[in-house]
Amino acid sequence: MATRRRKSPEQIVRLLGQADAMLANGEDVAGVCRALEISESSFHRWRNQYGGMKADDAKRLKDLEKENATLKRLLADAELEKAALRELSRGKW
Repeated sequence: MATRRRKSPEQIVRLLGQADAMLANGEDVAGVCRALEISESSFHRWRNQYGGMKADDAKRLKDLEKENATLKRLLADAELEKAALRELSRGKW
């Protein structure tokens, strides 16, 4: 049974570059995916997400997504604290 391996953004961008070269040579998508050992759904998902990017851009995108998730979590915590303080100030406790 094959195990699932996550690829880094840099690896994905490199694979998409290889796929573009193979597609330019006249191969079909199914053949390209077999050669690169990825599924067609992964190929299309990666193409939508990373198409036209360079490896540095993809790494920066992942870093920004991670930072954005952290900031959203901090904002949610701050809003929760504000709501709790509002309840306390109304004397409902």
